[in-house]
Amino acid sequence: MGRPQPQHRRLGSRTIALRPARIATVLTLVGMLVLGVGAAATMRQLSGNITTSPLRAGSSAERGAAHGDLNILLLGSDSRDLAEESFGEADGSRRSDAMVLAHLSADDDRIDAVQLPRDTLLDLPACEDTGDGSFPGGRGMLNAALNYGPACSVAAVEELTGVPVDHFVELDFEGFMAIIDALGGLPVCLPDALEDPAADLDLPAGQQTLGGKDALALARTRHAVGDGSDIARLGHQQMVMSAVVQEATSRQVIARPDRLYSFLDATTSALTVDPGLSGIADMAALGSRVSRVPTEDISFLTMPWQAAPGDANRVVPSAEAEAVFEHLRRDVPLLSSGGDDGSAADDGGDTEGADGAGSTAPATAASPTGSPAGPQEPSDVTPIETAARPADTDLCAS
Repeated sequence: MGRPQPQHRRLGSRTIALRPARIATVLTLVGMLVLGVGAAATMRQLSGNITTSPLRAGSSAERGAAHGDLNILLLGSDSRDLAEESFGEADGSRRSDAMVLAHLSADDDRIDAVQLPRDTLLDLPACEDTGDGSFPGGRGMLNAALNYGPACSVAAVEELTGVPVDHFVELDFEGFMAIIDALGGLPVCLPDALEDPAADLDLPAGQQTLGGKDALALARTRHAVGDGSDIARLGHQQMVMSAVVQEATSRQVIARPDRLYSFLDATTSALTVDPGLSGIADMAALGSRVSRVPTEDISFLTMPWQAAPGDANRVVPSAEAEAVFEHLRRDVPLLSSGGDDGSAADDGGDTEGADGAGSTAPATAASPTGSPAGPQEPSDVTPIETAARPADTDLCAS
């Protein structure tokens, strides 16, 4: 099936911060597969670590990763079927604790990652059995689709966004902790001390390096931030994700073969992917492309949302969300072109717009490196007001 030809522009925007810190490493790690681990035997071993699951029911055709713009669905599973019993009793179910639709541009010059709040309500499409049972479809939350397998999540995201999904990557709690520990810990900077007994979180304010368990607790805490809702905690989770990207691409990892291999081994062992990403050639092709994207051109954005009618604890896409999805479909950048849009870095707290819809101003949308403005926005693309955050944001900036 043909896809629209890419058109390029930069945009200014304003929305809440991105949640799934534990998935941000995925697009970076495949780049390092090529840059740091060139031996074919090593790549075969790492590829053998990965579990696969169908992208769609009844379809064997997989789109390659070597050319064109790509949309990759990143899924953070909340499955309790784990060796670590502290996450709760295993019951065989799993939902997406985090969902991100990551877009790699056709020119390999940027990655735009859009978080889809897990509490988003929609009419979920019916799903055929791909190994996790079938689903007849019906009204429900976006995160529930994963209980019927990644292919059902792919179908639900395509229904919500209208964006064709080319690949998916799934990661669970234990996988995230293993990745952080393999990195040697995660440097973060907290403006305030955080305590949440429910998440086993007790961290002081200031600059510190977290192990895998604390990093996961920081990404998942509800009660230490805002009003305890899923939306309120998104700011801290974006900070964690920025830290993961910065650490995974640092010379402390890339220049040390032992740490790089440990990181890649832990990461690939934690992943479930579609068959189109499971082979050495496909992973190497995607890795080579991702490695060319500067950190400042990886941007984070959350789907613009508003409270669901009749249920203030759930959300639905706001009118602006369709403009965001249009940018992904047309390969148009989410990061501002460098004009001052008046947004500034903050502590990631949730704020409420005049229309009652949730939005935050995460960080300045302009690149902190002062790079020149990018291509202008096409006149036929709907502008949005949501500020995207670049992955190289200074984590300790006030």
